Amino acid sequence: MNSFSRLLSRTAPVLIASAVAPFMASTALAAGPYDGGISVRAGVGEHYERLELAWESPSLWHYQFTGHDGRLDVVGELGVAYWKAEGSRSPSNAWQFSAIPFLRWSINDRYYVEAGVGPTAFTRTRFANKDISTAFQFGDHIGVGAYLSDSSRLGLRYSHFSNASIKRPNPGLNVLQLTYTYQY
Repeated sequence: MNSFSRLLSRTAPVLIASAVAPFMASTALAAGPYDGGISVRAGVGEHYERLELAWESPSLWHYQFTGHDGRLDVVGELGVAYWKAEGSRSPSNAWQFSAIPFLRWSINDRYYVEAGVGPTAFTRTRFANKDISTAFQFGDHIGVGAYLSDSSRLGLRYSHFSNASIKRPNPGLNVLQLTYTYQY
């Protein structure tokens, strides 16, 4: 089985849950600015897994569209993640720390689309048989999701981490993640 088929077979439950979750959403999002939250994220990549705990700031800026066109928020996210490589890949683990600003568009009070780019730092420059060259990396993220209630949301996020060719080699690390956020 090639690596793409393996990744697809491992992420199928995540994709299914993310597709079904929006239809299960029962209550609408409050109309005011976002107050912040705590997120738990689990993801898979090519021969590795990633678990993250992140704090999201209250809205740093927001814009409420007229009618039912939703709201734009800029939020900050501080996260700590643990990476685990599969099999005998070496080094088999790494920690990562990140500070990412996000633009989140809440659509019709039920669904959202988000994107963010920011700095991250790994505790290693090698992971899972890859030489990532620098501990400093950029994280590029894009995600979609649904508000399950006024205090929680479920999302799917794709993330890419690389050093933007500051140093070679620059193979990058990609991960597809399921996110649950408790909003306070």
